[in-house]
Amino acid sequence: MKKNIIIIALVFLVPLAAFWILSNSGSTTAKTTPQDVPQAEEVIIGKPQVLKFTSTMCLDCQTMNKLFKEVFPKYSDRIVLTEISVQDGKAFTNEQIKKYNITLVPTMIFLDSNNKEVRRVEGAIEKEVLEEYLEGLK
Repeated sequence: MKKNIIIIALVFLVPLAAFWILSNSGSTTAKTTPQDVPQAEEVIIGKPQVLKFTSTMCLDCQTMNKLFKEVFPKYSDRIVLTEISVQDGKAFTNEQIKKYNITLVPTMIFLDSNNKEVRRVEGAIEKEVLEEYLEGLK
């Protein structure tokens, strides 16, 4: 009888102990605070920027990610690309979503070198259109 109680207790306690140990082992790593994460305006100094709001579950976002990987290297020396995943739940992301009133993904916001919004694109666009927007960004 006592053996059965001990076995049943171990069956429940061992997984709980393992869960607790694994859960707390990650808490000793360095956590980033909102001050540690660069703000979009701090990343650029005198350079135009593209803010790309995206999601991993969005097919149009995946299409735009492939398109940016293909097109953007040509512009990477003069334009800063900031990709923001709307699902990460970080304070920085939530602030940017509110600041730029993001209601749809993918959304690309093109900012000039003075951090003024020049263009907003919601949804997927063609390669030629993206190149035209990047070329016109000063």
